[in-house]
Parts: sequence; C-alpha cells; structure tokens
Amino acid sequence: MASPDSPTADGPSAAAGRPARADARRNRERLLAIARDAFAATDGTARLDAIAREAGVGIGTLYRHFPTREALVEAIYASELDAVVTSVPALLSELPPEAALRAWMDRYAAFFAAKRGISDTLRAGWASGAIATPATRERLTAAIGTILSAGVRTGSLRADVEPDEVTMMLLGVFLSSTAVDGTAPTGRMLDLLVDALRPPAGGDPRA
Repeated sequence: MASPDSPTADGPSAAAGRPARADARRNRERLLAIARDAFAATDGTARLDAIAREAGVGIGTLYRHFPTREALVEAIYASELDAVVTSVPALLSELPPEAALRAWMDRYAAFFAAKRGISDTLRAGWASGAIATPATRERLTAAIGTILSAGVRTGSLRADVEPDEVTMMLLGVFLSSTAVDGTAPTGRMLDLLVDALRPPAGGDPRA
C-alpha cells in the first residue's frame, strides 16, 4: 500500500503533479502558437532559440517538447489540421450548411496559407520519413462531405457533387492564388465556388 507521501498516492505529491502537467501543456501550446507565427513570418527560417525566448521558456523546455525542428513543424501542422477538420460540427450548429461551408473554406484557406512557411521542412521530412505522412486530403474531404450531406438534407446544396471534387476545386483556387503572387481575389473565387454548389433554381437538389 502506498504511503501518503508516495508519488502514487492521492496526496500532496499527486496534487503537485497536476499543476506541473498543466504548466507543461500551457508551455507546449504557447510554443506552438509562437512557432506557427514565427515560421509564417520568416518563411520557415525561424530560430528555435528565438521562439523559446518569445514564449518565455528556456531552449531546454522547447527541446523537451519538440526534440528537433522537424518535430516542431510536424506538431504545428497537425495542430492546425486538427483545428480545421474539427471545426465542422460547431459551424453546422451555428450556421446553415451553405454558410457553414463558406466559413469553413475560409478556415481551410488560412491553414493552406500558414503551411507555406513550413512547406520546405514538411516536404523534406515526409521524403526522409522524419515526419509522418498525414492523411490530410482524406480528413479534409471527410469534413467537406459532412457539410455537403447536411446541405443535401436541407436542400441548400447539390446532391450530385462528390466531396473529393470540392477538395480538388479548393486546391485549384489556393494554388492559383499562390501562382499570381497572392493578389488573386481568393474570397471572390470561394464565393463563386459555393454558388456553384447550390442547386439550380427550380431544380431538385436531391436528383
């Protein structure tokens, strides 16, 4: 049986461990947020010691959470992807499906733009195996499918469109925006895409 002072007991040592774990989580989240902005601002060349300094922690703390630059980039990417794909239920609870789709497209656009700062490290990491290859397209397409299904049920979105087709169209919009030095009216193109996904006037959206 553990004594009251044992680390396994539900006593002072265990209570002290909980705040420590909470502090570690906060440090990790702050490091991720600062690193994301730093990589975006410096086109992927941000210094890790500068990230740690801005987060108010030592470089050792950063390395405990992220042993390598690749590990930090992988965590940034995974965190941003999770935020995009898990936002669907909340959007659908607040907005009609077509409006939820348009709002989600803005989140996806922000994710795509933020990825540019870490794209070189990601590609090198995926090629070498240092960074696990994520099921990005599958997860994004599944999120789109959830919104499209909701829109079909309400009659506000077409039933004859596959989620992967929307994924491909979105990639076309974002890649074309990049090709013309970021001056393309991305919002306007996304508006047109949502319009194209609405049922034709007088038609049967469930046909």
